[in-house]
Amino acid sequence: MSITFNADEVFEMAEQLERSAVKFYREAATKAPERQMKEVFLRLAGMEDGHLRTFHEMRETLSDREKGGTTFDPEGEATLYLQAMADDRGFEGMRNRMEKLTGQESMRELLEIAIDAEKNSILYYVGLKPLVPDGAGKDKVEAIIREEVSHAADLRRQLGTLKS
Repeated sequence: MSITFNADEVFEMAEQLERSAVKFYREAATKAPERQMKEVFLRLAGMEDGHLRTFHEMRETLSDREKGGTTFDPEGEATLYLQAMADDRGFEGMRNRMEKLTGQESMRELLEIAIDAEKNSILYYVGLKPLVPDGAGKDKVEAIIREEVSHAADLRRQLGTLKS
């Protein structure tokens, strides 16, 4: 038996993942030992807030048919994938990393957690894109994927500046 999602539910999951990302980045900012890294994490939190607004707006523009209809996924693979990524309601498809932030993490550890989360968010949104109805914001999902890629690259650059 396959599990199906309608577009409204897919966007609802995306919104939850973005809320978790915002929470993580704000918490990481409070734990970051350096002002520069606090600013990086706060900037990323702001960008994730923007993604949250985008998904909310996309969800609001769905027609009743799109809200009620389910995605065409006869084998259930795409929906099972999305469910597996979002099941734990953690940071962008990951288990909740907030539980692991103690304030004792090194800057390297915080950056590595964030990079892994960004990579997982990219995978989530690539899987989500085919389920977005035409005209319901597929181009916006593509833009968010590009932005998440830029987040991962930015974090990787920050990691490269750290001394071993």
